[in-house]
Amino acid sequence: MKVYALIGSSGTGKSYRAMTLAHEKKLDYIIDDGLLIHENKIVAGKSAKREATAVGAVKRALFASEEHRKLVQEAIERLKPKGILILGTSDRMVEKIASHLEIGPIQQYVFIEEISTEEERRIAQKQRQELGKHVIPVPTFEIKEDFSGYFIDPLKILRRRKDNSVHISEKSVVRPTFSYLGKYTISDKVISDLVYHAAYKVIGTYKISKVDVVNHPNGIVIHLELVFAYGNPVRELAKLVQRQIKEEVEYMTALNILGINVTIKSLVII
Repeated sequence: MKVYALIGSSGTGKSYRAMTLAHEKKLDYIIDDGLLIHENKIVAGKSAKREATAVGAVKRALFASEEHRKLVQEAIERLKPKGILILGTSDRMVEKIASHLEIGPIQQYVFIEEISTEEERRIAQKQRQELGKHVIPVPTFEIKEDFSGYFIDPLKILRRRKDNSVHISEKSVVRPTFSYLGKYTISDKVISDLVYHAAYKVIGTYKISKVDVVNHPNGIVIHLELVFAYGNPVRELAKLVQRQIKEEVEYMTALNILGINVTIKSLVII
């Protein structure tokens, strides 16, 4: 298994460049901030950006926790990658990650200065320092569970290939929990309004009597009471309402929906 490292100071654009570098070096997996990533999908680990403090984030990124380390080690053993790209802020950091996960030695070190311009690094650092943003090399939908309720921006990257075709990839910009700029929150009223909007799109929904949103550390549970029009298959209609709400609320808010509980209060003849 090939093991390469991409090294650069915090906020210089490593994660932004990671997918391209991994593709060029034929490395099918990436380790970034506590996550094991394969082809734009998180396959194991827990993001350091979920930690409440910077110290906690560093420990998570280094796989200092035995439980966290074992989960990623088991995934690597099971998946048998051909190559892994480890991201870190220094030689020592990437070597410690490789040692903790028992995947060394590192065969090649690539520095961010070799694959980006000074202007690109300056812009990346400004995004981190002034806006508190961080790029993770996975699509937005892959991190909804890890970052439920956090501000998530899809960032589309367009690159023109040698054959003149255009390749579009998506990365995700998130605001870390420990950012001094704070974190975004979405009010329950906004979520309730979205639930009303989605449920009334389903033909057969006559009235929404009540909507409750219950917050949990890793997502939300939605409870709603409905009145259906008589003559519709109640069970199938309730499932359709659940699917409609899940799709619309997740799309609009990036919240992780743990459950949607539907109570049918009555039927009316129209």
